[in-house]
Amino acid sequence: MTAEKQNVSTAGAGLLVCIPTYNEKENIEAISRAVLDAVPEAHVIIVDDNSPDGTGEIADRLAAADSRIKVMHRTAKQGMGRAYIQAFKWALENGYERVVTCDADFSHKPIYLPEMLKKAGEYDLVIGSRRVAGGGTDNWGPHRRLISWGGSLYARSILGVGIKDLTGGFNMYSRRLLETVGLDDIVNIGFGFQIEIKYRSLKKGFKAFEVPIIFPDRQKGTSKMSTAIFLEAMLSVWKIKRLVK
Repeated sequence: MTAEKQNVSTAGAGLLVCIPTYNEKENIEAISRAVLDAVPEAHVIIVDDNSPDGTGEIADRLAAADSRIKVMHRTAKQGMGRAYIQAFKWALENGYERVVTCDADFSHKPIYLPEMLKKAGEYDLVIGSRRVAGGGTDNWGPHRRLISWGGSLYARSILGVGIKDLTGGFNMYSRRLLETVGLDDIVNIGFGFQIEIKYRSLKKGFKAFEVPIIFPDRQKGTSKMSTAIFLEAMLSVWKIKRLVK
């Protein structure tokens, strides 16, 4: 891992955008640049799971050229949830005030970051949401739309929460939320992580706001989502309801 302590003094510099990667050589430079174009004061941390396609090497090159970009190298593919938790802990140790989770494939468009930041002063959890008015998806077939909508409705119904995009991965967390939510207690390391951390946040009394976003399908690289991963996340909802009080 290459990282040094940060003396963060402004709201923009207090924002860390965490991008987990596995075989994202076609996207990682462009997404990192897009984040910094949208919020120049922000920092980016790329968490690479030893990608065999050379993503980690590209990330190191980017970090060498721009001090706002940091890289965390992990030895193997260990799950998205673990990547985020590791990055969250690093962010807390280094003084960041807000952390954003963002996919590398441009499904989460950095152009929405300024609007999410506007809400961050009032809300500890700001969600880039496909499910509220003004949000949606682009280039998705009807089958994928139905599964995604049904999965979100299923999770919301079981857990009894009002967040409409409970499964979404484009989220901004405050420092005090991350310090309070119990990162070491999170049990879901895959897709269910997104559901669990939101639910834990609500149970701790934190308020959430959903900013509408358009979520397009990836244009480059291979999707990590599969039916098996989706079903695993849906089954995890019952575990979350049982364990989180």
